[in-house]
Amino acid sequence: MTKLIVMYPKPADPAQFDQHFRSVHMPLVQKMPGLKRFSYGPAKGLDGADGAFFWMFVGTFDSVDAIKTALESPEGQAAVADIPNYSPAAPTILTLEETEG
Repeated sequence: MTKLIVMYPKPADPAQFDQHFRSVHMPLVQKMPGLKRFSYGPAKGLDGADGAFFWMFVGTFDSVDAIKTALESPEGQAAVADIPNYSPAAPTILTLEETEG
């Protein structure tokens, strides 16, 4: 399995970000082909303080190729096009190929 990790900087209006992400963006993301599981929410340090990122999304796919296919699909393009509607600053996007122990 491979994870798609999206890390967002703190926005000017955190409440608007949260509302839009949950009610508009996630319904778009959930339509992406090949998405197996996902989690998201505010990111905090272990001490509860603000972390390096405000919010994170982690989606699970079968492979990096499955992530690319999902992002290139009409559903993926709609989700990507929605990002500026709630996050004026671009997020950091990574992939993680899982190694289980």
